[in-house]
Amino acid sequence: MPYAIIRPMLPPPRRISLFPQLSVRSRAARNFLTAHCHLILCALFLLAGLVLAGDYGIIADETHQRRTAQDNLNYILGQTDRVTTPVYLDRVYGIAFELPLLLTERLLGLEDYHYVHRLRLTLTHLFFIIGGFFCYRLAYQLFGSRWIALFALLIFLLHPRLYAHSYINSKDLPFLALFVIALYLLERAFRRDTLGAFLLLGIAVGLLTNLRIMGLMLFPAVLAMRGLDGFYAGPGPERKRILLTAGLFALTAGLTLYAVTPYAWANPLDYLAASLDLTLQHPAINSQMFQGARLASDQAPPHYTVVWFAITTPPLLLLALIGAATAMTGGGRRPGAIFRNNRLRFHGLLLACFLLPPLAAALLDANQYDNWRHFYFLYAPGGLLAAGGLHWLTTAPAAPRPWRAGLAGLVGLGLGLTVLQMAQIHPLQHIYFNFLVDRKTPEYLRTQYQMEYYRMAQWGGLRYLRERYPGETLTVRADLRQYNTLPPADRQRLRIAGAGRGADYDLLYPPEPGPPDLAFNGEYRRRIYNNTLVVVRPLDAARMTPAAVAAYRELHRQAVAGEPIIRADYKVYLEGQRLTFVQENCPPGGGDVWFGVRIFPHYPEVLPPHKWNSGSYVTFQTNRVRLGAVCLAVIQLPDYAQGDLILMQRDLAHYIPVGAPVWAELYSLSHPGLEELIAAHRRQPPPPAGPEAFEVFIDREAGRNRLLYAKADCTQAEYETRVTLHITPANPADLPAYRRASGFENRDFPLDWFGGRPGGDCVAIVPLPDYPIAAIRTGQANRWEVSLYPLTAPDYLRATYAALSNSQPATHAIFDLYLQDNRLIYFRETCVAADTAANFFLHIIPEDIADLPQERQAAGFANLDFAFNRWGGSFDGKCLATVPLPDYPIKEIRTGQHIPGQGQLWAAELMVGR
Repeated sequence: MPYAIIRPMLPPPRRISLFPQLSVRSRAARNFLTAHCHLILCALFLLAGLVLAGDYGIIADETHQRRTAQDNLNYILGQTDRVTTPVYLDRVYGIAFELPLLLTERLLGLEDYHYVHRLRLTLTHLFFIIGGFFCYRLAYQLFGSRWIALFALLIFLLHPRLYAHSYINSKDLPFLALFVIALYLLERAFRRDTLGAFLLLGIAVGLLTNLRIMGLMLFPAVLAMRGLDGFYAGPGPERKRILLTAGLFALTAGLTLYAVTPYAWANPLDYLAASLDLTLQHPAINSQMFQGARLASDQAPPHYTVVWFAITTPPLLLLALIGAATAMTGGGRRPGAIFRNNRLRFHGLLLACFLLPPLAAALLDANQYDNWRHFYFLYAPGGLLAAGGLHWLTTAPAAPRPWRAGLAGLVGLGLGLTVLQMAQIHPLQHIYFNFLVDRKTPEYLRTQYQMEYYRMAQWGGLRYLRERYPGETLTVRADLRQYNTLPPADRQRLRIAGAGRGADYDLLYPPEPGPPDLAFNGEYRRRIYNNTLVVVRPLDAARMTPAAVAAYRELHRQAVAGEPIIRADYKVYLEGQRLTFVQENCPPGGGDVWFGVRIFPHYPEVLPPHKWNSGSYVTFQTNRVRLGAVCLAVIQLPDYAQGDLILMQRDLAHYIPVGAPVWAELYSLSHPGLEELIAAHRRQPPPPAGPEAFEVFIDREAGRNRLLYAKADCTQAEYETRVTLHITPANPADLPAYRRASGFENRDFPLDWFGGRPGGDCVAIVPLPDYPIAAIRTGQANRWEVSLYPLTAPDYLRATYAALSNSQPATHAIFDLYLQDNRLIYFRETCVAADTAANFFLHIIPEDIADLPQERQAAGFANLDFAFNRWGGSFDGKCLATVPLPDYPIKEIRTGQHIPGQGQLWAAELMVGR
């Protein structure tokens, strides 16, 4: 029979392997790699991390975090009676990760901070990799594909910014890693539905909440999902078991949080309130560059977090949009299924975790700064949603095989490009930007967005000097934290400036108002995205490039061609917006000398917004350079420098880091001379305060209120004694939240912050806040004290009077009384000095006596008696005073004037409550 006829009747041929054992081993190896690829990948990342950890410097938060752990440990060991931290707000930060770091450091006996820092970098990165492992496990459970889970692991580990933070940030990255672990345990608990699984979940959520109070978001999520389970289960043993697991989770989470939070041991409710308040409205106002504008962190626009996330995240996360769409439509055909199906519910939870936190921050107008680092935990659900998007694209019934292959190639290309960019900017991946912003124009990014807020680029400058001069001993002026993380042998060769040593090199961060002066940067010029992040400047002509020496000599020639504005140890020349400090015969040797200028513009709006409430000045500083016998320093003033300047020289050999003042002089850019300015105000009789007192005036001629302090023939002791300044606003709501309990703003300061001692006379000009001020109390401890009442300013009184024109008084008496905007306003159309000479009594009777301070509850009213000039003044023959009222419900107000020993002049009652 022909073969074609009998072939279908024969058994199919078997493929016989020439090397059967080798084939079996190859298949086993492939199966092993497929099953354990995530472990192998995590191990490779860990090995790379052990090698690369030494490339990363230190951030300022590390010292605060470590100290917070130490303070909590002292409290745990009974060495202190409460948790006290150098920064008061740090007391609410959790130690669930910091305390193990500290204990490991102590267990290993590490003392030199180089090794302590290296340990912290390594353990923080290890925990990040552990988070990646659980990200893989969770993705595998959700999508049932090892390749999709592997993609989730890679996209988790290969975010450039997060990768750098996984070494240096022991606050936000451990929260991200533990957030992934908690999500995995949450999915596992609902899948297994056992007491043990919910016990582990409770422990994880308690630890997560300790790291950041935002971990509380998982608490209601778990209880809501358990509630749905109980609703659909119906009455019976199953519902009881559901209630038992929910209760076990809640109890375990609460006890874990309490156990690992020593600050909460005394008062858990106070801890929760303080943590939530700190999260929603952090009191520290930071200045930051965002989309080309410098703004205060509490004024961040609603899209702040979204924009930062979009421009600093690898493009592959666009897949999260597809994943989000599939999550939202997962229950579209059967809407009720999303409430009962664990997988659909978990997809909804991922979507909520990804979208709701930034939305809540925008709606609550939260204080947002440092790009989106407070929301780094969003990347966990975002990465899982991206994995879900890729899973949908590769498993859709309409997706042909070539489409899937091409998609896999694009994903591989995207991951490869991300790795390449990470290698190019190593170890500064924390400033990664994607293609959505201009990365090619020189210095563009630095003028548009906040880049190096952690200031770690200086670490690269130190390493450059170490490698550039291997056999030399150099003295450098650098960030002490970065310097202390150098190996001990390197610190023997690279010595920090100060303590009687001058500097060979100055490591500077480029000035923010404009591009860096690269003409003087003759050494280290590494740029990231065409932006200079640190300048390594030689401070001696012997080490400078010829171009830098020529540039400095030209600046010296231009300066000495004019007349100095100040003659001190250094002559100071002003040419346009450039200040040049010059000493012709500069003595050799000596310690490190620092020059600075504080700028006090007339209008605070030109300053970075965070400066408005901290003295309303901005500081620029530099070090001197030596050109043979000539020493000079150059400071370029910004365009808004139109007010008053304080020029100073400090010797860092005496005090680090601020430096002992050698001299400080005040120079006005807008007044003909300080003598004329002070003389004009001396026409006002200053309040009596004794022979040692400064004359204190309120200056309103420069566009905003300022305090002027002046004293002739002032001694050095008077100049160095700290000045207290307490400012009471007309409306307590104008105070920062953390100052409202005291009722005033405290601005104590050394005199040289705001002035100088020209010719032996002490002079200072202190900007005042923009809100209406009721009273000012200032002085020097045990020397003198004066009080002033700026509300006598006619402009403020006239504005208040204009607002009363359409109002009817609440009652008539010697003074008409008005209730307006929770203020009690006293007004008299025609008055003389005798009408306001007697004190006013003001008694506030609340609706609820419990609203009163405890010491006033027995009396039954709040006593707010006052002198007229504290809250008011006269203008155009009229008298007006405005007194802020308490914010609790008021039943009745009794007020009038009285003279001690003579009785009441008049009295009135206002029934405020119903």
